Amino acid sequence: MSNEKNVAEQEEAVDTPQNEQSDADVEVVNADDVIIEDASDAGDESEQKIAELQAKLDETENKMLRAQADFDNFKRRSRLDQEAAQKYRAQSLVSEIIPALDNFERALQIEADNDQTKSLLQGMNMVYNQLVQALKNEGVEAINSVGEQFDPHLHQAVMQIEDENYESNSVVEELQKGYKLKDRVIRPAMVKVNQ
Repeated sequence: MSNEKNVAEQEEAVDTPQNEQSDADVEVVNADDVIIEDASDAGDESEQKIAELQAKLDETENKMLRAQADFDNFKRRSRLDQEAAQKYRAQSLVSEIIPALDNFERALQIEADNDQTKSLLQGMNMVYNQLVQALKNEGVEAINSVGEQFDPHLHQAVMQIEDENYESNSVVEELQKGYKLKDRVIRPAMVKVNQ
């Protein structure tokens, strides 16, 4: 029996270190599991940070593209404004010269009864023609009215008459000349319109 008892004690002695060792292995494995879990938590956090940074980057790129588009639009508008200013640079001068042309035209309609008046009218006509030519060189032209269809963009109707010789809604008489600078109306023509 003592043999059996010794064998049993040896088996217990052998079993105990193995059991302790396997418990230690289990603890290490459990520690690894904890480390792996901590690493996966850290991975989730880093993925969140990456997603946040990517969102901020996308937002910044979007803002940059909008700012670039706004700047391009500003440059285009500025260029168009400069072109319009260059194209219509003479508008204020033309607006002030047109009444002088009207007065020249009225003066030239006077009947000359002697040579002195005729030479004065001839000199006025030469000055008038020079003014008209200078305005034409800048792009100013008179608006055609008589016989044309009434256009509210070009004509200002001050009277309406009924005349069978003209079509309906056509200009019968021009009371004051109208002028355009290139494609912009400086002064509409004052006209009589047929009903």
